[in-house]
Amino acid sequence: MRYLFNRLVHMILVLWVVGTVLFFMFRIMPGTPLAAFIDQTTTAEQQQALIAQFGLDKSLGEQYWLFLVNLSQGDLGQSFFFKKPVVDIVLEVLPNTLILTLASLVIAYVFGILAGAWLAWKRGSWIEGVGIPLALTTRAAPEFWLGMVMLAVFAFQFGWFPAGGANASGAAWDSEWQRIFSLDYLSHLALPTLTLAIYLQGLPLLLMRSNMLEVLQEEFITMGKMKGLSTRTIVLRHAARNALLPVATAFALGVGSAVGGNVVVETVFSWPGIGRLLVNAVSASDYPLAQGAFLIITAVLIVMNFIADITYQLLDPRVRVATTA
Repeated sequence: MRYLFNRLVHMILVLWVVGTVLFFMFRIMPGTPLAAFIDQTTTAEQQQALIAQFGLDKSLGEQYWLFLVNLSQGDLGQSFFFKKPVVDIVLEVLPNTLILTLASLVIAYVFGILAGAWLAWKRGSWIEGVGIPLALTTRAAPEFWLGMVMLAVFAFQFGWFPAGGANASGAAWDSEWQRIFSLDYLSHLALPTLTLAIYLQGLPLLLMRSNMLEVLQEEFITMGKMKGLSTRTIVLRHAARNALLPVATAFALGVGSAVGGNVVVETVFSWPGIGRLLVNAVSASDYPLAQGAFLIITAVLIVMNFIADITYQLLDPRVRVATTA
């Protein structure tokens, strides 16, 4: 319980530090949040009314105190551009980001685990000689370049998948669940998911291969070979199971990092997620919306780091003993 309490305090402290940095960073950036409302016909009185409406007439200290008070109550403020609560706007697009992230991670980690175990077993062969450079290449390739290749080939050349968005224009459904599980939504989801999965698969593949190479040197693997166990049994039931611990922890961390790193993929494919929302908010100098999006991403990162710690302790009793000691 003491460990959980300490981690909770640590999570709150990190969120406060990030929120403070974001608050002051957006306010020292050039530009004005009223750019979306001011034109040649806007009078000085109307500009002052807008400034008072959004609380920008208060001192920086007062604005910061109100920001902390509202944040403690779960209120992220009002969007300058949409004139709606930030929480409502973020929650509208957050499911799209989570679906894209989880689908990509599942594909990347399933493939990475199986391919990494296979490459470790085939160490020294031509298969490893081709597989490792290919994995490193896809890992190093920029996400926007992968996305553009996917669009050029599968959307524009063959026309197999839509070029962007999450749904066809004018489509309507009776419920959100019906929309998410519709063929139209899944077809729009395919290319961004595949792009992100190709980019993410390098980490689990290389991590699984490295762990497998260590496990394959253990005595129980030699004993299994001496007993005449099949290659499949040795690799899957004995070696892979013992090499999965760091990979399982990396998956939890990958959820958090992928949510924060979806900005490029969502922008390339016009995917209506939190990353694209963040880019638009920064472009429009919409401080509350940009802050809210950043804070939600930070909160996801913090929570997934906490889950990764707990998962590692549950899977490895040695870590749990060391922590309690």
